Parts: sequence; C-alpha cells; structure tokens
Amino acid sequence: MQTMPRFHVLAISLLVAAISLVSCQKEVVAPAPTISLADTAAIDQVMDSYVDAGAVPFLYARIEDKHGRVVYEHSTVNEDLLPGVKVNADTWIRIWSMSKIVTISVLMDLVEDGRVRLDDPVAKYIPEFADLQVAVSSDGSDLGATDDASSVCPLQYVPATTTMSVSDLINHKAGFTYGMTGIPCFDEIQMASNLATIENSENLIQAMAELPLLMQPGTAYHYGTSTTVLGLVAERVTGKSLKTLVEERVTTPLGIDGLRYGLPAGAALLPRVSGGDGSLQVVEVSNLAETGAALPGYDPDHKLYLGGEGMLSTVDAYADFLRMLLNRGELNGHRFLEKATIAEMVAPHTMVDNEWGHNGYNIWVSSAKAGPAGLWSGGGFEGTHYWIDPHREFVGVIVTQILSPPESASGRDAAFRHAVYSQIVEN
Repeated sequence: MQTMPRFHVLAISLLVAAISLVSCQKEVVAPAPTISLADTAAIDQVMDSYVDAGAVPFLYARIEDKHGRVVYEHSTVNEDLLPGVKVNADTWIRIWSMSKIVTISVLMDLVEDGRVRLDDPVAKYIPEFADLQVAVSSDGSDLGATDDASSVCPLQYVPATTTMSVSDLINHKAGFTYGMTGIPCFDEIQMASNLATIENSENLIQAMAELPLLMQPGTAYHYGTSTTVLGLVAERVTGKSLKTLVEERVTTPLGIDGLRYGLPAGAALLPRVSGGDGSLQVVEVSNLAETGAALPGYDPDHKLYLGGEGMLSTVDAYADFLRMLLNRGELNGHRFLEKATIAEMVAPHTMVDNEWGHNGYNIWVSSAKAGPAGLWSGGGFEGTHYWIDPHREFVGVIVTQILSPPESASGRDAAFRHAVYSQIVEN
C-alpha cells in the first residue's frame, strides 16, 4: 500500500482544522433575548397619558436584557412646557437617591478587599463622630415616642450610648436624617446646615458632627443622609475622593460611560419643574425644603461628592450599572463584586415584616402582593425609578425631573410596570 507523503498529510490536516474553525465560527450566535414585548404601543400609551395629563414634564423609559439589548424604549415630552427639549438615553439626569446603591457598591468592594468591615465603628474612620449627640424631647423621651410632633420642642441633647457601625449607615439605622421628620424644631436645625453647599468632605464632617441624631444608633430604621456618611467612610478608608473611587472601581473597569459626579464640559441639565400647586411650571430653585439642604453641586469644580444624592447619569449608563447587579457583580467581562456580595445586598435587612416586601442594602425587594415577586427596585427625589427582574433577566429605568409632583402623577411607576408585564412574552 502506497504511503501518502508527510507534507500532504500535514496540508490535509491543516485544511480540515481550518474548515472546522470556520464552521464553529459560523455557528456562534448571540443568545436570544430573555423577553420580548407583544405590544409596545400599549406601554407607550400609558407613558403618554401621564405627560398629556400634565402630571410630569416628560417621561423616558428604557428596558434592557442582561446582555444590554434594548427591549423597550420610549420618550414623551410636554412640548408646551419644554419647547425644543429632547430626552433620550444620553440625556443627563439628576438621579438623587439612585446614587445610594452606587456608593454602597463601592463600600462593599472595599469590604471584599478587606479594607473595611461592616461591624466596624464609624468613629474608627471618622473620629469626629465619637461624641455625637442624640436629640430627645423636652421631657427626655425618644423623638419617635409621641404622636404630637410639636410637643417635643424644645429639644434636649443626650450623648449617643450605642456604637454606630458601618452597617448602620447602609441600613439607615445610624440616626442621620433629612430635615423632613415633621418635628419643626429638629427639622429647622437640619435645614439650616445647608450641607450640600459645603465646600468639601472635611468641612461636611465637621458640620455633621455638630448636628443631633434623630435616635440612638442601631435602634431603628429612618431614611436619611446615612449613605452620604458611608461615602465619607470610603474616602477616609482609601484617602481618595468618592468621585475617584467611582471612576477607578466602577465606571472605568466596567466600561460605563455616563455615570459620574459633575456635569461634563459642554453638557446641560434639564430645567427644574415644579408641580406643587397642581400645575407644572419651570422654576429656579436655590433651596429645597424637602432635602433639608441646598441642592447638590453639579459643577465639575465642586469638591463635595454626596454619596446619597449627588450623582448624575444618563439612562443608558445607569442601565449598564443595573446590569452589573443583575449579572451578579459582573459586566463586560469584568467582575466588580462577588456573587455572594450581591446576594447579601438583596437579602432581608430592614422592614422584614412588611407584607409588600423587604429592604436589602437600600434595594427594595418586592413580595407577590406587590405584583411580580422578587423585583429589586429603587428611586430618586425628582422622579427617577429603576427595577431589576432577576427571574426574567432584564432591567428597567423610567425617569422624569419634577419637584413636588401633582397628585395626578401618583402610581406612575406601578402603572408603567403593570403595562410592561402585561405585554411580556418570555422566550
């Protein structure tokens, strides 16, 4: 039997390998989207109805699957109120409390690195908080122990007798608050501080060290400025600004463009609109009573980075950040947080007896009573809202910019989500 020359054998082997490689490449296709929507026009109609009714100045919504493919997108604007204004995925939005989960994620990354522990005392990193005072009523009782807010004044101060931990900051159990408790003499002190106008983090720490806490640390949940203090802890731990930490640990390695502190050069923010008197109007706002402080500074030269309320984002960029959470800590091939950390962030920590769901680390996890069970959601002051559906593997964001929305705006987020889930086709 004649033997084939070696170079022929080698040539045939290389040809077969090349054909196999090409065949494999042709077979590689992107996975199908997890969901599709049967009738997007029906969802558009729900969004349009809120703008047409004068409830909000505009609405923009975007839904992405876990791979970043757009499942739904719609923009609707009140052109009489905002002539010439276009809102899309790249429009800069004041996201307010949607900053909180970014700051918490940075802190959890530091926990994974062994730089900080959740049970560490806050005073370990901010010794200026070692002698904080707690406000009590005129008879010495806890401020939450009376139904008559006016009867607690004048206030008295007592030393904090419990240790404030880093986890208390994450879970809003530290005693820090916004100036909207309904207790006039307490709220006046908080609002007079004008925390957001302070020049830098060191001056903010000094100012907050002089403010009374609403309660003894660790004793009860009260939503407030705890996440801003958490950002200060992260800065003290690392010696870097929160702006730098977000850039170095989140946006740059994950490839997210459009989530940041400070407005980029040449960019503009949307007008502020108020609906407090029942009708919408563009307003100039120098101070907001609802925040207990002046507005955050969005000038890139402003050196105070509020971890609880100070960030800007485009919807496209924020959806990318949400997809990192949905993908259990990973985005664009980079692992930011471990899967176990994400599980801890959505596990029950506060409001655990609430029939509508529970709080994770500033992430609300819905029960079946609230519609689809197990949704992770949150929002911000001027009408921003997000949710993550870990079962169907998509994220949703719906935003507007409005101060004191009229009554006609109530139920907007629930109505939008209901419209979406009514049209879902699971693949």
